[in-house]
Amino acid sequence: MTIAGPPAAPAPAPAAHPDTAPPGGPLAVPPPPGAVAGTPALRRVTRVRTVPGWIRLLSGLSVATVLLAFGAVTLAVGHARDGLRVIGHTAGPQVVATADLYFALSDMDAQVAAVLLMGKETGLQAGRQAMLDRYDERRSQADRAVLQAADLASEDATEQNTVRALLDGLGRYERLAARALLLDEQSGHAAGPPPQAVLDVYRQATDLMRLDLLPKAYNLTLDSGTIVRHAYLAELSAVQTGRLWVGLTGLLALLALIGLQVYLSRGFRRTLNLPLLLASVVVGALTLAGVLVLQHEGNALTSAKEDGFNSVLALSRARAIGNTLRGDEIRYLLDPQRADTYEQVYLDKSQSVLYVPGGNLDKYYTALDEAVSGYPGKVTFLGFYGTEASAGGVSGQQAAVSRVLRLYQAFQRNDQQIRRLATGGSRREAVGRVMGPSFGAYDDALVRLTTLHRTAFDDAVAGGDRALGGWNWLPPAAALAAILLVLIGVRPRLAEYR
Repeated sequence: MTIAGPPAAPAPAPAAHPDTAPPGGPLAVPPPPGAVAGTPALRRVTRVRTVPGWIRLLSGLSVATVLLAFGAVTLAVGHARDGLRVIGHTAGPQVVATADLYFALSDMDAQVAAVLLMGKETGLQAGRQAMLDRYDERRSQADRAVLQAADLASEDATEQNTVRALLDGLGRYERLAARALLLDEQSGHAAGPPPQAVLDVYRQATDLMRLDLLPKAYNLTLDSGTIVRHAYLAELSAVQTGRLWVGLTGLLALLALIGLQVYLSRGFRRTLNLPLLLASVVVGALTLAGVLVLQHEGNALTSAKEDGFNSVLALSRARAIGNTLRGDEIRYLLDPQRADTYEQVYLDKSQSVLYVPGGNLDKYYTALDEAVSGYPGKVTFLGFYGTEASAGGVSGQQAAVSRVLRLYQAFQRNDQQIRRLATGGSRREAVGRVMGPSFGAYDDALVRLTTLHRTAFDDAVAGGDRALGGWNWLPPAAALAAILLVLIGVRPRLAEYR
């Protein structure tokens, strides 16, 4: 007999799945597809991936690159304008004026020496009153040049001190010169050395001029020239760099506009978007014009500096030193006790104007004749005229240099005759030669050569200024037109999605 066991336990009911709602409960609704990207960043990414988003992105990129190109053009043109202003209108002319200061001071002393040497003589070519009038003219010129130098040195304490010292020294010189002239007039001596009392006062005046005032004036010119040189190099470098940036940013803007054009053409089955095409033309024209005008401005700056300013400044110095040569000739006859000193100073200055080897004046005269006879076939001399003769680029320069060299040679031959007459006892004839036309003819030729370079300087500056005409408004107008054309070009396409 079989005994039945206990009944089996019922199988456990399967556990309800957590995601399964109980019978009769609410059913879970899956989120809509758009709700997955719920954060603002993800929504922005989603919008960019849409067609309107791409249009907005490419349009913004195009506008940004157009603005970048506009900024590059504006900045580079501003540097070109600043460079022309410094070299052509402010510091450059002021530096030339400081070179004129050296000439005016040296000529003041030369005129005083000439008046003292002439004495009561009335038969010489230049009259006493004419020399005194020229002295007054040079004094006024020196006063104006000092004021211009003070304006140029307004931000440099060292140069300001130099200008003040020049003003003080010039006042002392004028008092000494006036006293020497008064004593000379009272003495009534014949042509030749004046009385010792006159010489003593004049020595104080000329020593003050030659050893103090003229070196200060020369150093002031050098310092002022350094200001212009640094400004020129900085602005020229900025213009050249700016030209590269204009080309680069203009190319980027064109690429952005072309990319937007291609996207719209492919996406909307359009051949061309006319406003975008016009915007590309505007940007391309602005870029090309900017590169060309900056190239022109760089050339204008270089021409103004190298062919104009440098030569004008160097020749102004040569003229000033040449004027002191004539003064040393006069002082050689005026003060026999210092004749050897003035002769050596004359040689040193002559070699700074045109250098040829020569340990004394006789050797210098001979070497000078050989050097001048060889020009323009070859340039065998140095100094101011050596630099000028080796340079080129200005129409008519070679002929003008040849004339200056020939007349400088004639002036030196006249000097040789003056010294021979003086050492031979014919001082009256020597005085007549030193007052003759030799130096005036040479100086006039040098002035014409300087005028040639000054004209080249003025033409380069004027050409640069003309090329920049309209560039105050042209870049912003072109940039604004290009941006408006971009907006006009994309607006209909965006409107299709509203």
